Amino acid sequence: MRIATWNVNSVKQRLPRLLPWLDERRPDVACLQETKLADGGFAELLGESLAQRGYEFAAHGEAAWNGVAILSRVGLSDVVAGLSGAPGFPHPEARAVSASCAGVRVVSVYVPNGREPDSEHYVYKLAWLRSLRDAVAAGPAATVVCGDMNIAPADEDVFDPDAYIGQTHVTAPERDALGSLKELGLRDVVRDRWPGKRIFTYWDYRAGMFHKDLGMRIDLVLADASVAGRVRAAWVDRQARKGTGPSDHAPVIIDLDEAPDGDIGPVVPPPSAPAARRGAVKLPQSR
Repeated sequence: MRIATWNVNSVKQRLPRLLPWLDERRPDVACLQETKLADGGFAELLGESLAQRGYEFAAHGEAAWNGVAILSRVGLSDVVAGLSGAPGFPHPEARAVSASCAGVRVVSVYVPNGREPDSEHYVYKLAWLRSLRDAVAAGPAATVVCGDMNIAPADEDVFDPDAYIGQTHVTAPERDALGSLKELGLRDVVRDRWPGKRIFTYWDYRAGMFHKDLGMRIDLVLADASVAGRVRAAWVDRQARKGTGPSDHAPVIIDLDEAPDGDIGPVVPPPSAPAARRGAVKLPQSR
């Protein structure tokens, strides 16, 4: 079974990329984030095209902002939209949806950004992550949490730790919150499979960050031991970030039980630029 996660940064704008990608990579389960469509709009835009490809879907969205979905061609049941007791900003946002797919509980999440350390949105992010932990802890053992976590788990998951000093996504409280989630027995399957490798999933649109391979790894697949033990390949589909009209995120793909494309490495295709000298590059927003 192939499970993928992709922050599409507007499913409406990414439709010319999403449907060909589904045809090419053929995920059995695809978790989407930042769909930016209310549920009715999602069904109207994608329902027929997904049905033609054999996908059922569960969407939890809102107009213009946030939004998550799960597409499955291996069954979709026990759908839950949102997180029980999750905080809002100020109202609950469409940031999580879960469903059972072929015996695996799949959770698609779009974690709040946090904006600036110690801001109200940052406090909201940490509270939301606590609610996510509680929800996963109350769920079944065979669980996969997929999505845009908006947290780089370690310094090796950003192109240059010095560039992120004073920024969100890398602070100790955020990483501790992610660690608390992993303490439930979830494994970061991409990093576990490729320790020490240069792997990113997000590149800012500005300043040629993608072509310089100056990115972050913030899109994760966290799987409990029963699922992680079935992983035969785990990789970032960097090809989907290339070309015309891409999302600023690349899909992350894991193959369970068998790997149709082989164990092809952590990033496909390989990065187009070497690592920059530490401290040599500033983030676009810091300039």
